[in-house]
Amino acid sequence: MKKPPIIALDFESAQQTFEFLHAFEGDVNVKVGMQLYYKEGPAIISKLKERGFDIFLDLKLHDIPNTVKSAMEVLASLGVDLVNVHAAGGKSMMEAALEGLDKGTPSGMKRPSIIGVTQLTSTDERQVREEQLIQISLQESVLQYAKLTKDSGLDGVVCSVHEAAIISEVCGREFLKVTPGIRLPESGTQDQKRIATPEEARQEGSTHIVVGRAITGASDPRAAYEQINARWKGVEWIG
Repeated sequence: MKKPPIIALDFESAQQTFEFLHAFEGDVNVKVGMQLYYKEGPAIISKLKERGFDIFLDLKLHDIPNTVKSAMEVLASLGVDLVNVHAAGGKSMMEAALEGLDKGTPSGMKRPSIIGVTQLTSTDERQVREEQLIQISLQESVLQYAKLTKDSGLDGVVCSVHEAAIISEVCGREFLKVTPGIRLPESGTQDQKRIATPEEARQEGSTHIVVGRAITGASDPRAAYEQINARWKGVEWIG
């Protein structure tokens, strides 16, 4: 059974967020990113949990191991369901993040899943070669980060749909492949470069899809969500 799409709540305030979510109540999964979390703080997490939402807290931690460990200990206490770090921080940092999560998870509660960001979906081959000075292909770079993430004991990665299949081959089908950059065929790319449709994500082996403006910017967000969810699950959608 495919997990429901994760809606990226890229709003400026809690007021805008809950006005948008009024049509959804607690029956969808949501992502809280830097913009909303830095504006509203942990209070936004508490309010979302009170309304029954599963939460992906997308802060992409990347720092020295001890700092990330301490931060993850705090984030674990919030009761979120999924968190992430940049895999580029290395094995020691990712192991420390996992240790912090284990330590900070309240007794009797399930530890949040943790995933490593490989390469952002706004990154292309030119940036990998010319700016990061990585002399292997973008796909090889993503795969290396995925293997490092798995070796560090994490639950999965953030990647584009285009790397999901090869990551499944190397790291296993159960290894999480959380894929942003999901668009409907008629949507624009905005600032992301490695995009895909819900159908492509399903076919390539994504375990989760993250959808932002294709839903939040739609004239009828609930209808857009239902259409994307149907395409993701491979069932007929009647709009």
